[in-house]
Formats: sequence, structure tokens, C-alpha cells
Amino acid sequence: MNHLPLIIKREYLNKVRNKSFIIMTFLSPIIMVGIISLVSYLSQLNNDTVNTINILDESGLFTNHFEDTKGLKYKELTSVSLDNAKKLTEESEVYGLLYIPKINTIEELSESITFYSEDSPSITIMRDVENIIEDKVNVIKLEEAGIDAKIIEELRINIDTKLETFEGKKTSKLGSGLKLAFGGAAGYLLFMFIIIYGNMIMRSVIEEKTSRIIEVIISSVKPIKLLLGKIFGTTLAGITQFAVWIVLMLVLSTAISSIFGIDTSAAQSQQQELLVQNSGTDSQHIISEIFLELNNLPITNLVVMFVFFFIGGYLLYASLYAAIGAAVDNETDTQQFMLPIIMPLILGMYVGFFTVIENPHGTVSQVFSYIPLTSPVVMLMRIPFGVPLWQQILSLVILFTTFMATVWFAAKIYRVGILMYGKKPSYRELIKWLKY
Repeated sequence: MNHLPLIIKREYLNKVRNKSFIIMTFLSPIIMVGIISLVSYLSQLNNDTVNTINILDESGLFTNHFEDTKGLKYKELTSVSLDNAKKLTEESEVYGLLYIPKINTIEELSESITFYSEDSPSITIMRDVENIIEDKVNVIKLEEAGIDAKIIEELRINIDTKLETFEGKKTSKLGSGLKLAFGGAAGYLLFMFIIIYGNMIMRSVIEEKTSRIIEVIISSVKPIKLLLGKIFGTTLAGITQFAVWIVLMLVLSTAISSIFGIDTSAAQSQQQELLVQNSGTDSQHIISEIFLELNNLPITNLVVMFVFFFIGGYLLYASLYAAIGAAVDNETDTQQFMLPIIMPLILGMYVGFFTVIENPHGTVSQVFSYIPLTSPVVMLMRIPFGVPLWQQILSLVILFTTFMATVWFAAKIYRVGILMYGKKPSYRELIKWLKY
């Protein structure tokens, strides 16, 4: 009789009926949406805050030159000393004081201007203030040289290089960042799934082992089927929990936005503004580039391969977690075996973020996309950059072949380990178990 479906059903029902599982299934989305909403609310408050800066301009070069913006107001102080201006600014709780001393030459200005504030000022505010000063100073320098600044501005040409592949497909400067974001999100999701539900499998094996239930089960079920049943059952429970999380987060986000008027995307507004300012282009141009890159992404390929690499990567690591659970009696003893499992995952994330974005088709990126313990993360990050299909299939074949070999080794450890009590095993003993 095939007991595998029964074991999978038992493991699945045990997980989804567990009180802590049910509580975390519904509590986790509430916490995550609450944190995101709080950050968005605070970002909205920060964006609505108007900071006032006092200006003491003893040089007279910037009189009426500072114009108020959405988040900044400038107030010029006249006929006061620096000490009095500092005292007045501090007592009135103004954001800061910009002091421009009297100078003999424009060159002295770069090292003479001082900004006084209670704490370290915002980088964004200081950049805006410095840009205003630099624009004015550059105009003065041009006028001293007998050059009309307006003519220079009219003669300035901005270069916007068009990017296109040899096949004629148009790309943009934002392409690498968006591709890494898609691949990184897929790799990070797999990373978190392995950590959360791999530990769940390991704890489940330890609990059954310590309660001696496993001795009854093993009398009628082969160890490898019991191992696979635990892996598949816990995987289905994890997928169920993830699906509930996604649905609840969407519902809660919509409810909070409509009831409390909190825009959950407000937390990204400042980053988007910085992106626009740093790129030197308008927001409409950046939006068009984003849509262009989204259209160029191999969405179908990425989704299909994400499913396969997600399944293969999780099953590979889940079998290792189950073997560790069978080898020990408590979670404290698992620490000596966890590092060899966690390190490849972390290494895969580092290689993905620091190597793939620079050279997705380089030697390092390709090698780690074939190594089974890192390929689920690295290959998922490479696919948006255009990986030949044969490389993806080869990586999958290596991954699933390694999974089957790992399950065979893990089952041998599982067969011996689940009946071993009271002794902390070493790596040498685990190797001996493989020979039984």
C-alpha cells in the first residue's frame, strides 16, 4: 500500500490545524500591513512638514534669491549679528540658520558658508540649499568673466543616449535596476520560504522523535516515504499560509487606504523624487522607461522558471532540514549543522546582488547558477537579463538530480537518526550512518 498520500495529508492537516499556525497565519499580515501603514503615515507627515530656514546674508549676494518650495520656507534676517541670529533661530525652533558672511572674492564663499542647526540637517535639504547657492555663484563668476550666463544656458545641450540591442530591442538606463529588483524579489522570497518552513520541518521531526510517536509510525512506513511525506505536507501548508497572507494583505491594505486615507505607497515618494532629481530627467520620462523595461522583461519565462526553481530549491533544503531534525534530540543541538546549510543561501544572495547586476553573464554568475545550493537564487536573478533556455534547463536538471541524491542520503540519516536518543551526533557519526 502506498502510504505517501496519507503521510502528506496527515502532515498538512497537523500543520494547518495547529493553533500557533492559525494565529500566525492571520496575525502576520495584520502586523506587516500595520507596519507598512505606519511607515506610510509617518512619511505623509514628513512630506507635509514645512521647514523654515533663517538666512543671514552679510554678503548681499543672495537677497530675495531663495524662493519658498513645498517643504521649505526661507526667512531673511537683517540688521542682526551672527550671535543674535543663532539665538533667535534656536529660541523660535526654526529648522536652521544659513549664514553667508561678507566676502572679498567669490572663491572665499565655498569655504565660508555655515549652516547652524540643532541636529544634523537632512541631506535633501542641504542639497537643495547648496544648489541654489551654486547656481547664483556660477552666474556671478560668468558675469565677472564677461560672459552672459543666459547664453551659456541656451547653448547647453543635454545628451540622452538611446540604448538598443543588436536585435533592435530598445532598452533604458533603468533596465539593470528593474531586472535585479524582479530577480532579487524572487530569490529573496525563496530564501525566506526555505528559512521559515525548513525550520518547521526540522521542529516537526524533533517533536515526533522526542515523543516516541515516530517509533510506531516507522514500523509500517519506509523512512524515505515518511521523509518525503513530511516535506511535501509541510510545503503544501506553507503555500496555503502564503496564499492567505497575500489575500489578507491586499484586503487590509485596501481597507486601510479607503477608511483611514493612508496611501501605502507614500513611503516610496521620497525615493522616487530622489531618483528623478539624480537622473536629471522628468518623472514622465522615467515612467516611460519603466514601462519600456517591464515590456522587455521575459515575464512568462521568469514565472515558469520561478516555479521550478522554487520547488527544486525548497525540496533540496527541506530534505537537509529533515535530516538534521532526525539526527538530534532538541533544537539546541541543531546549531552545529545549520551553518553549512545557511551559508550557501547567504552566499547565493550576495553573489546575486553584487555580481549579477554588474556582469550577469560572467564566469562567477554562471558558475553559481549551476551549483545546486545557490542556483535557485542566482539563476532567478540572472533570468531577467536574458539567459539562454538551455542553461536554465541544465541548471534545473542539476538541481533536481541533486535533490534526489540528497533525499537518498537524508533518508539514510533519517532511518538511523529517528531511533537514536540521548547522544549528540558528530559529523563522523553521520558519515557512518550513511553506510548502514
